[in-house]
Amino acid sequence: MINVYEREGVICMEGVLTDSGRTVFSFLVDGMLIDTGAEKLQKDMSAFCDSHSFDFVALTHSHEDHTGNAAWIEEHVSIPLFVHPSSIGFCAKPGIYPAYRQQTWGQRRAFTAQPLGESIRSRTLEWQVIHTPGHAEDHMAFYHAETGRLFSGDLFVSAKTKVSMETESIPLIMKSLRTLLALDITALFCSHAGYFKNGREQLERKLAYLEELSDKVTALSKQGYSAVDIKHQLFPAAYPIIAFSNGEWDSLHVVNSILADLPINHL
Repeated sequence: MINVYEREGVICMEGVLTDSGRTVFSFLVDGMLIDTGAEKLQKDMSAFCDSHSFDFVALTHSHEDHTGNAAWIEEHVSIPLFVHPSSIGFCAKPGIYPAYRQQTWGQRRAFTAQPLGESIRSRTLEWQVIHTPGHAEDHMAFYHAETGRLFSGDLFVSAKTKVSMETESIPLIMKSLRTLLALDITALFCSHAGYFKNGREQLERKLAYLEELSDKVTALSKQGYSAVDIKHQLFPAAYPIIAFSNGEWDSLHVVNSILADLPINHL
């Protein structure tokens, strides 16, 4: 199901997967649709599209929970879809990803995308398009300088990261957070956590946590602890997603990504 409400001139579509309880957001602002949600939400998304007008889709990244209805929109609404240039070829092919992700989000069909540039214009507003890798190499954020509104995709999600995907980089996420915090941010629109009025504070909290975490991982590594030992010290809980994802998500990936960024003489 999709819950629809408005915050600061932005229509928020909160998609809730009833079988898993997972949540993913799409946003509509000034004729620009940001992300398309999961394919399992297609029935509700199609109803939303029938009752709202928009001119194009700007995708924060190519993961299936954000692009799952892109093919449907291309076929039925006939508007352009934009993504990071490196992902155009990837999006042109059906999504291939593990069974648990198919079970959670559904199937992502192939669609045609156009490249995002350094900015994009909606009906009346100019948006900065900011490359913010870390969660995904093709990850983008959208920022409106006059109002300070920021659409952060999956860069934020939560203030305290406990698990990550094997392909994620904590050092790159920290770098991207610093890039965004150089801006005058007010409201934050996160593609999994939704709307935050105090957007800058949320990003600062996450960066401070990751910086402290990185210091702890580095210190333990210098003391001779292995990555597995560090994981057990810092993340003793057995988070359900680790088993559910067959290890694609794990606290160990958080530790390893931090260790991978350290100079060799620190290891």
